[in-house]
Amino acid sequence: MTLKDKKICLGVTGAISAYKALELARLFIKEGAEVRPVMTRAAAEFITPLSLSTLARSPVYGDLFELTQGTKISHIELAQTSNLVCVAPATADIIGKAASGIADDLLSTVIMAACCPVLFAPSMNTRMWENPMVKGNVERLKAAGYLFAGPAEGELACGTSGKGRLAPVEDIMEAAAEAVSMKDLKGEKVLVTAGPTREAIDPVRFVSNPSSGKMGYAIARAARRRGAEVVLITGPSHLAKPAGAAVVPVVSAQELHDACISYYPQSTIVIMAAAVADYRPVKSFPHKVKKDADKLDVELERTVDVLKYMGKKKKGHLLVGFALETGNMEENARKKLRDKNLDLVIANSPMGLDSETNQVTIIDRDGVAEPMPPLKKGALADVILDRVVGLKKG
Repeated sequence: MTLKDKKICLGVTGAISAYKALELARLFIKEGAEVRPVMTRAAAEFITPLSLSTLARSPVYGDLFELTQGTKISHIELAQTSNLVCVAPATADIIGKAASGIADDLLSTVIMAACCPVLFAPSMNTRMWENPMVKGNVERLKAAGYLFAGPAEGELACGTSGKGRLAPVEDIMEAAAEAVSMKDLKGEKVLVTAGPTREAIDPVRFVSNPSSGKMGYAIARAARRRGAEVVLITGPSHLAKPAGAAVVPVVSAQELHDACISYYPQSTIVIMAAAVADYRPVKSFPHKVKKDADKLDVELERTVDVLKYMGKKKKGHLLVGFALETGNMEENARKKLRDKNLDLVIANSPMGLDSETNQVTIIDRDGVAEPMPPLKKGALADVILDRVVGLKKG
């Protein structure tokens, strides 16, 4: 959603990781962006212009003196009509040129003339990345407002291991989305919960639910992109941590409660997307229970209701809850909205727990219900935050 209809000038330079620019171009197109690829002469030693052109669905530009659309000068046209210039991979050479104001080929000239954010994804040998001249160039560019994604640590093409690998394509995509996003949550401190909780029966068995955490993680990423300071309190999950967010891992409902209470006072917006267990075993055995008996009776008790506590203690906070229902969805969600003093409630069904999409009804504090079509959770996260921003303004 964030990259849809955005015009991205994708610069590719001469690094062994240039092949990953093909996947990046494909993903930009998949997100609905328009890709304008620019290759340096060295980049063509690693991938062919035909491959990049095919995946980008656009001609590849490389000649400083060629024209676009008849009489338009290519580097001016590309620089002034793009929403983002993304250089991936970015070698020490292109970083040095940009930091020194050198414009001697098409890509470096586009960077100099750009009226939009410029994002570098460095890729080079560790010794090169750690070279004081390169580090100085990077710091100079950061100070001037240029953006960076990576590099990552790991095995390098030269056979050594260290920092210098091109950042994962997903991280570059996230950085690109952040670069073009409105910063309408700048100054806000957003607390998000995600994932399931686990209530121990014994050291190896627990009461839980199939929540994946995808919805909460998507909200945390979207809030971070939109300029907020984000704390993500998460139950057990295998999802990648949202870049730039403070991540607090918890296991049980009590641990989630304690973490939320700790971060609640300094938060301005709270979005409780975690699927918190409502009940826990009264007794948790200190050892694995052997299967000697035909039955095992486990007595359950209510867990603490942190959302209700937050609603009672609300002082200027904007509080959003999720209502997972199997019947009378809207009616039960409205009751939760009232009983827990929420500003917004997201009513959904168990179908969205472990899927990539969710279908919800959003109900605001005035009782206005907005049924949504099925959406990918990343897109739905932005819709929810749009409503949050509207409430903050209203």
